[in-house]
Amino acid sequence: MNQSEKLAEILKLARSVGWGAADILSSYYHGGDKEDQLDVNEDKKDGPVTTADLEANHYILNKLQAELGTEEFGYLSEETFDVKKAEPVANDWVWIIDPLDGTRDFIDKTGEYCLHIALAYQGRPVIAIVAIPEAGKLYYASKGNGTFVETRDGQITPIKVSDRSTPEELYLIVSRSHRDERFQKLIDALPLKGKKYMGSVGGKISTILEQESDVYISLSGKSAAKDWDFAAPELILTEAGGKFTYETGEPVFYNQGDVKKWGCLIATNGHCHELLCEKAAAILKQIDSE
Repeated sequence: MNQSEKLAEILKLARSVGWGAADILSSYYHGGDKEDQLDVNEDKKDGPVTTADLEANHYILNKLQAELGTEEFGYLSEETFDVKKAEPVANDWVWIIDPLDGTRDFIDKTGEYCLHIALAYQGRPVIAIVAIPEAGKLYYASKGNGTFVETRDGQITPIKVSDRSTPEELYLIVSRSHRDERFQKLIDALPLKGKKYMGSVGGKISTILEQESDVYISLSGKSAAKDWDFAAPELILTEAGGKFTYETGEPVFYNQGDVKKWGCLIATNGHCHELLCEKAAAILKQIDSE
């Protein structure tokens, strides 16, 4: 089996694992016979963690490791990574996993939560899964092969970003909250058509794929997003025709030790990405000089 065939088999496995984990999250979200569906631990430094987080994480790791082992493949998961160590996983091939992105949305029952599974090779994503249980959709991509959306009935459709191509036509996707003053000034100064709102990072990127929005920006403040927030969403976006970089135009590398992604990262439908990066850099320079 050549490398391309092997990756195709791994993607098939990742899709299956994604659906299985989505079902676990959904079963907790809707309660069913699970009285402890939230069981929230608010003591976690980076935000709440739920029983659903932990069970989905356990399921994903068990399934991947049972099929692929731990010799060739490393595993970088939000729920098992020791942030204090800040050491890269010592493998060329590393799975980067967020079993529940948008935990607050999960707890608040907005439905805007998802899960991310990405496989990176030497720091760059080559396979990605973003599943949104309440939408009944799983987005998947592999490097060089495009992005597809799969529904629970097994229908698979290729998906592409919008063709809106000037800043004045573009919609920004943002959270309803979580905006500090510096970020608010940045997005207010960008010459975009309007704003739309969505919870999790994977959910936000899915709105760009669905042509409902065109631009997503992450700007670190006292804290920063982490590897597992971006690795899978990046690939499903770029394989659908979008772009995802720092405002400098530099690519994002994962599994570098410090999992926190400091600075300004910009995801777009790709048509005026460089222009928006330049504008954002200039605006931030102006804000920081005031």
